[in-house]
Amino acid sequence: MPVLPGAEPFASDPGDGAREIGVVLSHGLTGTPQSMRAWGEHLAAEGIGVRGPRLPGHGTRWQDLNRTRWPDWYAEVEHAVDDLRREYRSVFVFGQSMGGTLTLRLAQERGADLAGIALVNPSVTTLRKDALVAPYIQWVVPWVPGVANDIKKPGATELAYDRLPTRAAVSLTALWRLVRSDLGRVRCPVLLFRSPTDHVVEPVNSTLVLEGVGSDDVTDVVLHESHHVATLDNDAPRIFTDSVAFVRRVHAARSGGDRVTNPAGSTSGTTA
Repeated sequence: MPVLPGAEPFASDPGDGAREIGVVLSHGLTGTPQSMRAWGEHLAAEGIGVRGPRLPGHGTRWQDLNRTRWPDWYAEVEHAVDDLRREYRSVFVFGQSMGGTLTLRLAQERGADLAGIALVNPSVTTLRKDALVAPYIQWVVPWVPGVANDIKKPGATELAYDRLPTRAAVSLTALWRLVRSDLGRVRCPVLLFRSPTDHVVEPVNSTLVLEGVGSDDVTDVVLHESHHVATLDNDAPRIFTDSVAFVRRVHAARSGGDRVTNPAGSTSGTTA
């Protein structure tokens, strides 16, 4: 199927100089690279290599998403990681919502290959009652109302499906179980952005991640002026600048440079 205008994947590499830092940016379920593009552009302007893959089944029509499962999405992000690892000294993965779930799984499975991860309102569970019946109705109810466009900023719009394909959503719950059980395997540095007012991913998700990861370098940033799709919301500039500082700090430490404190002023902490 044709890709929706604006939903195309993106990539950028520095025009000259050493290729030190590369970042893969993963969008969420039913979304597209559009939600991560501005973040990628900011990173590219800072001389950082970027890859923004379009996950299988996304950015075309919702029926296509029902034909995919979480290993398909994971493989696409993993491919982007391998692409960057061929050229860059330090590779990071940034993920929003389900993109954060995929990012956590990569840190669990490929932790030695990643310098660090950044998460924006990652999902690892849900409190929605309809999720309990989804496994039983997925073959007769192909979709439920969508979860896109939870944005506080006036005029901002997420390019995403207007419905949530049921079979794809059920597959995501299987990924959640794996990620929750293996959170302790996440050992690389973690930068987590969370919105207290999120109408898609409940706050318990970030709590589980923060309490469960095994890393001793965790930065927790609260986004008071954004809802779920924070990369398109009022706090987007904060996400962009903090993430650049994060990758530079971690890369310097990996490269043998002087240790630099994180935005919280220590190797682990919370910023408001």
